Amino acid sequence: MKTLRNLSLSAATLVLASASVLAQTPAPGTVHGTVNNPAGQPVKEGVVKLTTDRTSQDDKTRKYQYTAPVGADGTYKVDGVAPGDYVLFYQVNEKTVDYLEHVVVKAGDNLTENDDMTREDYLKHLTPEERKQIEDFKKKNSEATNANKQIGNLNTLLTKAREEEKTNPQGAVDDMKQATSVKTDEPVLWLEQGNAELALAKADTDASKKTQDYTDATTAFQKAVDTNAASKKPNPAFAGAAYNGLGQAYGSTNKPKDATDAYDKAAQAEPAKASMYYFNAAVTLKNAGSNDEAAAAADKAIAADPAKADAYYIKGASLIGKSSMQGNKLVPPPGCVEAYSKYLELAPTGRFAPEVKGILAEMDQSVVNSYKASKKR
Repeated sequence: MKTLRNLSLSAATLVLASASVLAQTPAPGTVHGTVNNPAGQPVKEGVVKLTTDRTSQDDKTRKYQYTAPVGADGTYKVDGVAPGDYVLFYQVNEKTVDYLEHVVVKAGDNLTENDDMTREDYLKHLTPEERKQIEDFKKKNSEATNANKQIGNLNTLLTKAREEEKTNPQGAVDDMKQATSVKTDEPVLWLEQGNAELALAKADTDASKKTQDYTDATTAFQKAVDTNAASKKPNPAFAGAAYNGLGQAYGSTNKPKDATDAYDKAAQAEPAKASMYYFNAAVTLKNAGSNDEAAAAADKAIAADPAKADAYYIKGASLIGKSSMQGNKLVPPPGCVEAYSKYLELAPTGRFAPEVKGILAEMDQSVVNSYKASKKR
């Protein structure tokens, strides 16, 4: 009997051991979501805490089972949460901002629980002043969102127009007219419309249409100048580019004085680019047949950058028309030979070198075939 009793006890022990193996702990779950403020935007700070403690009314003494940080995008995630009925607290600097009752986590759950403070249950506890502040913020945020959307659309038009200028100048003009009609006080839009009008003028073969294109370009560039000057922080680069565009438009419509004035203002707006602007003036005026003005502009380009070889070429080319003939010999005006010779000195293998050597030879001047380029000063 004693032996049987011992056997019976051992069997009972085995049964109990088997029961303890079968009673497994429920699988933990995960709680995640987003916390939005009363204006509907994700919060950027704070923590989310889970607790089953519903008796304590104090944030600091309340016992929390789980805590997770809230990211800059307003999201949080709590892993390893035992099944249960929790209260979710959203806190900043250990002070409760909002809470959600009955966050029920089941075994193995992957629970999404968003704390959205735009809900009426939260808003009704706010003071009238707090609610007004939220409404004002939402209004300003909506205006800012719409403004950003508008800017995005305008940038799209601007990029598209720049791509179309060479292949579809009329399309570029249409795009920029649409942009400037939406935002009339933006210098860069008027500047690009002027550039598109210039491109269209160069492409048009009809004389009257071409003249109108240049007139439209003049209007657009002047708007760029005016809106830039009226802005809180006028941009010297915008001013320089707009006056440069005006110079091209005036020069191409036989208005040499207006063109010269515009290029002078471009150089004044951006002194560091003075040589470039004066050189552009010389080329524009030379192409328009205003040789005296072109030579004067070339002198200004040379004064701003004595090593600018092409400026000497333009000067020589602008003066050579004043040459006279003495017998069979071509006699150039003062400064012409010097300008051509300086060009060869600075650019002995430049694109105009063969032409310049031929001109100087025709004038019966001594031409040295090899020059040492002078250093840029």
